[in-house]
Amino acid sequence: MILPPASTIGIVGGGQLGRMLAVAASRLGYRVHIFAPDAYSPAAEVAAAFTRAAYDDADALRIFAEGVDVATYEFENIPVATLETLEQHVPLHPSPHAIAVAQDRLAEKTFVAGLGVRVAPWAPVDDRAMLTTAIAQVGTPAILKTRRFGYDGKGQGRIAVPADADAAWDAIGERPAVLEGHVAFDREFSVLLCRGIDGGVVTWDTPDNVHVDGILAKSTVPATGIVAVQAAEATAIATRIATALDYVGTLACEFFAAPDGPVFNEMAPRVHNSGHWTIEGARTSQFENHIRAVCGLPLGGTDTLYPRVEMQNLIGDQAHAWLDILSDPAAHLHLYGKAEARPGRKMGHVTRLLE
Repeated sequence: MILPPASTIGIVGGGQLGRMLAVAASRLGYRVHIFAPDAYSPAAEVAAAFTRAAYDDADALRIFAEGVDVATYEFENIPVATLETLEQHVPLHPSPHAIAVAQDRLAEKTFVAGLGVRVAPWAPVDDRAMLTTAIAQVGTPAILKTRRFGYDGKGQGRIAVPADADAAWDAIGERPAVLEGHVAFDREFSVLLCRGIDGGVVTWDTPDNVHVDGILAKSTVPATGIVAVQAAEATAIATRIATALDYVGTLACEFFAAPDGPVFNEMAPRVHNSGHWTIEGARTSQFENHIRAVCGLPLGGTDTLYPRVEMQNLIGDQAHAWLDILSDPAAHLHLYGKAEARPGRKMGHVTRLLE
């Protein structure tokens, strides 16, 4: 099905990713309707319509679905039941199955490992006794990660030696988790792709990512060194994952560049922070291609338009430097309209197009 311009795209979630999706949709002539529970929504500021309701409000979801022609979502911590309800009333991309896999680390690792993909050593942890067993199996150092609702370094506890187990278990709130063994790696990087309704896949240059305190600080393309060497293999892995999920839209897969090849870390079934550079740096951005995909349109070219592109996240007070950033002719500033610059909060990003 090809959805013509002037149709309405429903986006579940009201954050900055929804905001940038809405801007991309408007450029192609689509209306956007945001569904989110928050009183303030960065995405709603640039959308034609906004429904504020809880994700489990079945009546509100039905009314929302009846007013849109296709639906998508902008982050992965939406209840699967919400998306299954929507799918009963309106075409939805990506599918609820994709988010069910991605939002549960145990399901994700089981699924990806089942495809023959290299992952870090891991073991499930449902209670404190299982943590002791997992440490014996996986070894230390290791990271204890909640199965659900962990991102940007949240929901994690580090275990350098077995004696750290109690503190790590407390740090994650004594919730079901996965223990991941240590992976020796040189760099972190991500693969961004978009898969259309017809199964066609386009990919962008692989960004080399730098994290600070568990939060992405900078993405640079083209990648160099070991990341450049491993990019093709990682891209093939990400494409295999997307195909196995029958995925539609933009997908991000994160990897460790390890000595023996890329090690899968996690995936995000949505547009991704490490792909923000594509707005100015690529022929078609991750946001526009996601809109194209969910609307059944041909996907746009993804080649990088400049010799080097750097995307820097603006975290907390870093966004206050907006005037200095605007004084740099190579910089493109994106602020998300958030009123309060809290520590660790993504307030915006800046992309620099460099020769």
